[in-house]
Amino acid sequence: MNRIPMRDGYGEALLELCRRHDEIIVLDADVAQSTRTNWVMDQCPDHFIDMGIAEQDMVGTAAGMALAGLVPFISTYGVFLTGRAWDQIRNAVCYNGLNVKLGGAHAGISVGPDGASHQALEDVALMRVVPGMTVIVPCDSMETYKATMAVYDYPGPCYVRFGRDPVPVLTDKDTPFTIGKARLVRPGTDVTILANGTMVYQSLAAAEKLQQEGLSARVVDVHTVKPLDEQLILDCARETGAIVVCEEHQRIGGLGGAVCELLAGYMLAPVRLVGMHDSFGESGWPEELIDAYGMSVENIIQAVHDVLKQT
Repeated sequence: MNRIPMRDGYGEALLELCRRHDEIIVLDADVAQSTRTNWVMDQCPDHFIDMGIAEQDMVGTAAGMALAGLVPFISTYGVFLTGRAWDQIRNAVCYNGLNVKLGGAHAGISVGPDGASHQALEDVALMRVVPGMTVIVPCDSMETYKATMAVYDYPGPCYVRFGRDPVPVLTDKDTPFTIGKARLVRPGTDVTILANGTMVYQSLAAAEKLQQEGLSARVVDVHTVKPLDEQLILDCARETGAIVVCEEHQRIGGLGGAVCELLAGYMLAPVRLVGMHDSFGESGWPEELIDAYGMSVENIIQAVHDVLKQT
């Protein structure tokens, strides 16, 4: 299976948007090569500004640009964008409902050797809690491309989260993508696995192995964490009776938290969460870290077995 970094899809979309729309400005915090915004810098330099290592200033500048009618796309590592500049995102951007788009790169533990300081594992929770923020976690480079193109037309603040390393390409140009609409990837009747980001591929691999055991696992790509596709998730819980949520993020406050909050208000369905368990990461190769911190295919399979014991 072809593997491409999700950030390539982000850079390609930004380049296309800059060629189409004069009002787009791409701002980066001195990591343009890492976020692929250097493609805009090289080919559409009038649309690019390097703000330096100054995330708070970058967000404040973007807010001013949005007030002037521009559409700023701001990019840096997700851990620094959502952490260092959270105050500016909340008070300058979201409080005023400004049309600022945020690209959080190098997210998740699969950043690998960069270690805990660079592994964004709390960013979805930080963005999801802010009123008015849309949160998208695509599963591959093509879905990242589509998400980036889509947020241009979607009003208000949007956060698109993507990783660094090459990941399997699961979608193509014809695969549907709509903000707020989860996508059924694999049908199943015994359990539903809700996943996003790199964990969609892991969940599909787990579903294949579960089928060999005689278990039918439905897999859903919940790329939009906010607004959540509530009806599809409720239908899945009702039809399969059990849910496993998989994300490369803390179990607290991300997709798993959103799903549990939803189900608590509508129906009783057992849920198991696969993700980081209240810990920081460490340096290592991505595959090693995914295994070490309980997000492997085997961990998903075990979560399915555990949740089915409660049905």
